[in-house]
Amino acid sequence: MRLLFLLLIVGLGLSACNGPLGLPGSVSGQTVVVSVAASLSDAVGDVANVFEKQTGIHVIVNAAGSQILATQIIEEAPVDVFISADHRQMLRVIDRGKIDEGTVRDLLSNQLVVIVPSDRSMSISRPIDLVQHSVRRVALGDPEVVPAGVYAREYFDGMGVWNALTPKIVPTRNVRAALRAVEAGTADAGVVYRTDMRTSRAAVVAFDVPVDRVPRITYPAALLTDPPHPESAEQFFAFLQTAKAQHIFEAYGFIFLLEY
Repeated sequence: MRLLFLLLIVGLGLSACNGPLGLPGSVSGQTVVVSVAASLSDAVGDVANVFEKQTGIHVIVNAAGSQILATQIIEEAPVDVFISADHRQMLRVIDRGKIDEGTVRDLLSNQLVVIVPSDRSMSISRPIDLVQHSVRRVALGDPEVVPAGVYAREYFDGMGVWNALTPKIVPTRNVRAALRAVEAGTADAGVVYRTDMRTSRAAVVAFDVPVDRVPRITYPAALLTDPPHPESAEQFFAFLQTAKAQHIFEAYGFIFLLEY
């Protein structure tokens, strides 16, 4: 199963910070494997770079949809730290005994935004506007399993437009895929996290989803019950909760939830 996980890593384009996958990333030879929600890939990559320089420990960042990561962990993937985009996927791995429940921390928060391609002139400023005939496809994370899609569905359902939007929904495997669909123009609108729009040039925010209209978006982080690199895992997990990591996350637009 560990071989299968490594093959999955290569297939999904896992990012190995400061060193090619499979090659030593530090003088000490120590490593830590971190599975993170797709929306966190850039921010955690930067956190990992700072951590590597400070400790010499090589960080492998496996970024994908939280539901995919949870399944990998359940199937015995060699992961040290898991950061999910919601509690639902974290609870899946807790229920299977894969997470040290005492280490779970609500690390970050975020906000949903509705986006459109930057070359379109559609007037969209509220949920009901997505129902109009000119909007044919709306991309969002699979509303059954992808956290951003689950949040979006709850929002649209609460606003009374979900049933009308259902035929237009283009479900994606993660939130970054929804962004790419809008950027490519294959979707007329989409729902992503505000942090995903930080570097986008081909999509613009049509309107913000009020934070009080959806359950609080929370990224819980935790150590695995039996991490393959326990000492490195504990060091990286502790670093995620420091002021240095906070500054990086906040620079990307995330809300840091821990208090010192």
